[in-house]
Order: sequence, then structure tokens, then C-alpha cells
Amino acid sequence: MGAGAVGCYFGGMLARAGHMVTLIGRAQHVEAVNREGLWLESLKFAEFIPLRASTDVQAVRDADLVLFCVKTPDSAAAARELALHLKPDAALLSLQNGVDNVARIRPHVAVLVIPSVVYVAATMTGPGRMKHGGRGELIIGLEDATIGAAHQPTLAAIAAICARAAIPCRVAENIEGDMWEKLLMNCAYNAISALGRAHYGRIAKNAPAMATAIAAAKEVLAVAKASKVRMPDRDLIDAAIKLALMMTTAISSTAQDIARGKRTEIDFLNGFIVERGKTLNVATPVNQALHALVKLLEESLDD
Repeated sequence: MGAGAVGCYFGGMLARAGHMVTLIGRAQHVEAVNREGLWLESLKFAEFIPLRASTDVQAVRDADLVLFCVKTPDSAAAARELALHLKPDAALLSLQNGVDNVARIRPHVAVLVIPSVVYVAATMTGPGRMKHGGRGELIIGLEDATIGAAHQPTLAAIAAICARAAIPCRVAENIEGDMWEKLLMNCAYNAISALGRAHYGRIAKNAPAMATAIAAAKEVLAVAKASKVRMPDRDLIDAAIKLALMMTTAISSTAQDIARGKRTEIDFLNGFIVERGKTLNVATPVNQALHALVKLLEESLDD
């Protein structure tokens, strides 16, 4: 559900491994996929992958697993649309940015909703065509340990399915901390990539830009601490620096949205940290500036 770059990459990899996959997306994209398949250009192969595509959410009616890949602002509306068509024993896996998507989805559906963390560099290069630029792994889990234990067989089965499709997938013991780590990465790089029209490698080589990214990341850590989030036990600032050095050709989803004239998810990334910081009396001036500048850039889309 939501056949953008993330949905097409993971859906394409699952279809390539022999699973029956249906992409649900916009008409132009759906027509291209149904006509010739999904063109997936990865680091290891480039080929058309045969699968089905539809503009109709009813296409989920036979699905055992729904990959929920819509933009965060559309989460509640998309969940309401899906609710009438989901099998009672289906599972819904949220492959989205931000840390509060499952809270937006769960009130509207009666199936198991699983949060995840996605690390992949992928872009759509045209209708029915996508390019993979690096990584491609998932972290999945459930926030409540008791509920997580009860659904461990489901989580393990999803991880195994992904592994057989060449998608590394780890079942997390602390998915909340992992989601906040991804939020930290998003807050460090998404806005800067959009504002500077820069891939991560160029940000890494620009000392002022990198200093800004690190400052934004440190504010996220401060807000996480005040929120009593148990963060992963490692140097996340060092991890953020290494991310830019490793994913040099990656361009943030925020930058891709702006380039396509679309609204971004910035309210749920840097904007989320700003609002949570206000609630907890934690100063977040760097995130506030990045959020404000991207919002200003969004306004120019209407000019």
C-alpha cells in the first residue's frame, strides 16, 4: 500500500523471490507495472519483475501481509480505507518515517500492526521504474514486550520471508529505541539534503553542513532522554556520521518530495522533535530552524 520507492523496492524484492505481490498506487505507475512489470535497478541486478498493480485498495483483500508505505500525513486516511478489506488474520507492517505512525494506524484497523525501521536508498525514476542506491534492510518488532512475545512466531516468519528474498530483517527487542535512532538520522540529514539539494556524500564533505547535522542529532538525543526512550547502547552521533560516509549517493526522501513538487514529512521529523521539545522544555533551535526552512520551501511549491 503506497507504491513509492520504498514500497516498490521491498515489494519488488519479495516478488522476485516468488511471492505473490500486488502494488497499490497511482494510475500512471500502476499502468506501467501492469504493462511490462516493475523495472528494478539495484546494485546487483537490473530487470523487469512481473507483479500485479492496482489503484483499488480492495486488492489487499487476500493479503496475509500488507506493507504500509504511505506518507505519514496520509496514515489515518489510508488505514480507514484498508480496514474494510483486510483479512482478520492479516498483519500490517508500517514501513514509514517517524515514530508515531502505528498510533495513527491502530485505531482504524482490527489487525496486528507492526512498526518497523527501514534503511534503504531508493528513488523512483519514472512510472514503473525505480533505482536502488544502497542498503535495504528492515528492523521489526512490537513496543510492548508481552504482546511482542505473543506474536513472536509472526515476527519470526516475516523475518524469514524477508531473508529468503535477500532483505536483511532483524526482530528487535527494543523497537522504540530503533525507531528513535532512525528519527535521529532523518532529523540530521533529511532537511539539509532538501535545502542544499545534496546527496549525503556532499553533506559529509561540507564541514558547516555536517556540524549542523550533528547538532540536530544531539537535540534528538536530548529529547529522547527527556522522553525516557531507551536508546540503543552505542554512539549514535558516530553512527550518524558513518551513515553519511556509507550512503554517499543517497538523497533524502524530503529532498525527493521537494524535487517532485510534493509536500514533505518534515512536520513528523524535525517538526516532531520541536513540538516534543516544547512539551518537555528541551531546547531544539537547530531542528526548529531546519523545520522552518523546509516549511518555507514547501510554500514556494504553490508559487
